[in-house]
Amino acid sequence: MKPVDQYFLSQKEPYQSIMLYVRNVILNTLPHVVERYSYKIPFYNIGKKPMVYLNILKGKDYVDVVFVHGVLLENDFPVLKNDNNRKQVRSIQLKAIEDLDQENFEQLLHAAAENTRKGKKAWFL
Repeated sequence: MKPVDQYFLSQKEPYQSIMLYVRNVILNTLPHVVERYSYKIPFYNIGKKPMVYLNILKGKDYVDVVFVHGVLLENDFPVLKNDNNRKQVRSIQLKAIEDLDQENFEQLLHAAAENTRKGKKAWFL
Protein backbone atom coordinates (compact mmCIF):
# COMPACT_ATOMS: atom_id res chain seq x y z
CA MET A 1 0.00 0.00 0.00
CA LYS A 2 1.27 3.47 -0.90
CA PRO A 3 2.10 5.86 1.97
CA VAL A 4 -0.59 8.31 0.83
CA ASP A 5 -3.20 5.53 1.00
CA GLN A 6 -2.01 4.59 4.49
CA TYR A 7 -2.30 8.25 5.50
CA PHE A 8 -5.94 8.46 4.40
CA LEU A 9 -6.91 5.14 5.96
CA SER A 10 -5.31 6.09 9.29
CA GLN A 11 -7.52 9.19 9.69
CA LYS A 12 -10.49 9.23 12.03
CA GLU A 13 -13.98 9.98 10.78
CA PRO A 14 -15.26 12.34 9.51
CA TYR A 15 -11.78 13.42 8.31
CA GLN A 16 -11.13 10.20 6.41
CA SER A 17 -14.34 10.45 4.36
CA ILE A 18 -13.80 14.16 3.67
CA MET A 19 -10.21 13.63 2.53
CA LEU A 20 -11.08 10.65 0.33
CA TYR A 21 -13.90 12.64 -1.27
CA VAL A 22 -11.66 15.67 -1.94
CA ARG A 23 -8.94 13.37 -3.29
CA ASN A 24 -11.44 11.80 -5.70
CA VAL A 25 -12.62 15.20 -6.93
CA ILE A 26 -9.03 16.39 -7.46
CA LEU A 27 -7.95 13.27 -9.35
CA ASN A 28 -11.09 13.21 -11.53
CA THR A 29 -10.99 16.95 -12.28
CA LEU A 30 -7.27 17.04 -13.07
CA PRO A 31 -6.23 13.59 -14.32
CA HIS A 32 -2.70 14.86 -15.08
CA VAL A 33 -2.06 15.88 -11.46
CA VAL A 34 0.58 13.88 -9.56
CA GLU A 35 -0.35 12.63 -6.08
CA ARG A 36 2.63 12.57 -3.73
CA TYR A 37 3.22 11.97 -0.06
CA SER A 38 5.53 14.72 1.24
CA TYR A 39 6.07 16.16 4.72
CA LYS A 40 3.79 13.37 5.99
CA ILE A 41 0.73 14.71 4.12
CA PRO A 42 -0.78 14.26 0.64
CA PHE A 43 0.21 16.77 -2.03
CA TYR A 44 -1.16 17.19 -5.55
CA ASN A 45 1.44 18.50 -7.97
CA ILE A 46 1.53 19.86 -11.48
CA GLY A 47 4.78 18.34 -12.67
CA LYS A 48 7.14 18.81 -9.74
CA LYS A 49 5.39 21.93 -8.40
CA PRO A 50 2.94 21.53 -5.51
CA MET A 51 -0.55 22.90 -6.23
CA VAL A 52 -2.72 21.75 -3.33
CA TYR A 53 -2.32 19.67 -0.18
CA LEU A 54 -4.60 18.20 2.46
CA ASN A 55 -3.92 18.53 6.16
CA ILE A 56 -5.54 18.30 9.56
CA LEU A 57 -4.13 20.98 11.83
CA LYS A 58 -3.69 20.15 15.51
CA GLY A 59 -6.44 21.59 17.63
CA LYS A 60 -8.74 22.20 14.63
CA ASP A 61 -11.91 20.30 13.75
CA TYR A 62 -11.70 20.44 9.97
CA VAL A 63 -9.77 19.22 6.96
CA ASP A 64 -7.63 22.02 5.57
CA VAL A 65 -7.59 21.94 1.74
CA VAL A 66 -4.63 24.22 1.06
CA PHE A 67 -3.82 25.93 -2.25
CA VAL A 68 -0.14 26.80 -2.58
CA HIS A 69 -0.84 29.83 -4.84
CA GLY A 70 -3.96 30.70 -2.89
CA VAL A 71 -3.04 34.36 -2.50
CA LEU A 72 -3.33 34.71 -6.30
CA LEU A 73 -6.75 33.03 -6.32
CA GLU A 74 -8.54 34.53 -3.31
CA ASN A 75 -10.10 37.48 -5.19
CA ASP A 76 -11.80 35.18 -7.72
CA PHE A 77 -12.62 32.50 -5.14
CA PRO A 78 -13.73 34.09 -1.85
CA VAL A 79 -14.20 30.63 -0.33
CA LEU A 80 -10.42 30.64 0.22
CA LYS A 81 -9.45 31.75 3.72
CA ASN A 82 -6.21 33.10 5.13
CA ASP A 83 -6.09 30.95 8.25
CA ASN A 84 -3.15 31.56 10.62
CA ASN A 85 -1.97 34.65 8.66
CA ARG A 86 -0.09 32.66 6.04
CA LYS A 87 1.74 34.68 3.36
CA GLN A 88 1.11 32.65 0.23
CA VAL A 89 -1.27 29.77 0.86
CA ARG A 90 -5.04 30.00 1.26
CA SER A 91 -7.38 27.19 2.18
CA ILE A 92 -10.87 25.82 2.40
CA GLN A 93 -11.84 24.37 5.78
CA LEU A 94 -14.19 21.38 5.56
CA LYS A 95 -16.01 19.99 8.58
CA ALA A 96 -18.28 17.83 6.41
CA ILE A 97 -18.41 16.65 2.81
CA GLU A 98 -21.51 18.79 2.34
CA ASP A 99 -19.42 21.92 3.03
CA LEU A 100 -17.72 21.53 -0.35
CA ASP A 101 -19.36 23.20 -3.35
CA GLN A 102 -18.02 20.71 -5.90
CA GLU A 103 -18.70 22.84 -8.99
CA ASN A 104 -16.90 25.87 -7.52
CA PHE A 105 -14.11 23.61 -6.23
CA GLU A 106 -13.55 22.17 -9.71
CA GLN A 107 -13.30 25.69 -11.15
CA LEU A 108 -10.83 26.56 -8.39
CA LEU A 109 -8.75 23.47 -9.20
CA HIS A 110 -8.54 24.44 -12.88
CA ALA A 111 -7.49 28.00 -11.96
CA ALA A 112 -4.91 26.70 -9.47
CA ALA A 113 -3.50 24.27 -12.05
CA GLU A 114 -3.13 27.10 -14.57
CA ASN A 115 -1.36 29.33 -12.03
CA THR A 116 0.94 26.50 -11.03
CA ARG A 117 1.80 25.71 -14.66
CA LYS A 118 2.56 29.37 -15.44
CA GLY A 119 4.52 30.04 -12.25
CA LYS A 120 8.29 29.89 -12.32
CA LYS A 121 8.53 28.74 -8.69
CA ALA A 122 6.11 26.84 -6.47
CA TRP A 123 6.84 28.95 -3.37
CA PHE A 124 7.26 32.55 -4.46
CA LEU A 125 6.86 34.51 -1.20
